[in-house]
Amino acid sequence: MSVVAVSQLKLGDKLAGDVLTPLGSTLFHKGKVIQGREIEILKAFMVQQVSISDDRNRTMPPNQDGSDEIQEQNAGLIKAPAAPIPFDDEYERLVELLKKTFKSAAAGEIPVLELRQQLEKVLRHIGSYNPLTFAPRSFKQPEYMYHSSAACALTSYLIAQWVGLPQKDWMQIAMAGLFHDIGNSRIDPDILFKPSGLTPDEQEKMRRHTTVGYQLLKNVAALNEGVKLAALQHHEREDGTGYPLNLTSEGIHTYAKIIAIADIFHAMAMNKPYRQGQSPYLVLEQIKSDAFGKLDPAYVTVFVDRVTQFHNGTLVRLSDGRTGEIVFSDRVYPTRPWVSINGTIVNLTVERQLYIKEVIK
Repeated sequence: MSVVAVSQLKLGDKLAGDVLTPLGSTLFHKGKVIQGREIEILKAFMVQQVSISDDRNRTMPPNQDGSDEIQEQNAGLIKAPAAPIPFDDEYERLVELLKKTFKSAAAGEIPVLELRQQLEKVLRHIGSYNPLTFAPRSFKQPEYMYHSSAACALTSYLIAQWVGLPQKDWMQIAMAGLFHDIGNSRIDPDILFKPSGLTPDEQEKMRRHTTVGYQLLKNVAALNEGVKLAALQHHEREDGTGYPLNLTSEGIHTYAKIIAIADIFHAMAMNKPYRQGQSPYLVLEQIKSDAFGKLDPAYVTVFVDRVTQFHNGTLVRLSDGRTGEIVFSDRVYPTRPWVSINGTIVNLTVERQLYIKEVIK
């Protein structure tokens, strides 16, 4: 291991230890290979020196000069199309099954076992899912309700893990996500998909989806009570301002508290028949503000922190139209990362008039 000034770093150097910001956040982890972007970021954070591995095999990034591509062309090699991602295939099968379920639920028939088996297949590939960047491969806006239920199941499954619930609860909470809006199967479609605001009478009818959902599920022996209560309580709020029973924090089931966070996130970030989805980062900021009195603040904090951890290197479009790459997420302001745009670092914690409008991936 050697300590080297940042000005002396060369492409291919490998970090021998974590690099921290002056405030103690991790900028780069041990083992990171240094390239031009990393040097730029280190200088932006005014890091003076770093520890690197003694094995200083400096290599250029693949294809930087196009030689790999030229060699493939000269050899007559043609890359095969990328294989379908198993996650996307299984997710689409789950959505198709949910369509059938919502139709059959109106007649009182719910294929719980079939849904659980398909959900298990999706969850085998949960590593391919990130709530902040996920977009269904094929999405038709009239199918919003089914995508919302599927995405809510996956996000709730992750939140259950992140907040430290026992493993036995993970699948049950995912099932609660699938069924939380099952009561919508008996709501008038003209109300459900109305593009304009609802009248007070229509709002009251819409709110009944919680009690209708519970009635549909209450005698289903294959579901535990938490799943059923999540359908009933996912619109309850910590301060008692929710519905249908105006419960306060102590009376709301843990499953319902988790489903509420996932439900709000996807309801705001996903495209609906009558409006475009919002920036997922703005949605997270809204959820954080709602945590004061409305949502479980501990669960919200964990959700926001964890869902924003994975995005260094993610391409994003800012609200002013510029495109850049997330290079650092401050743990104090996880929804306002630093973005590199053509070599310039834009600190969104300082430039508050800007925000991430779209995650490009």
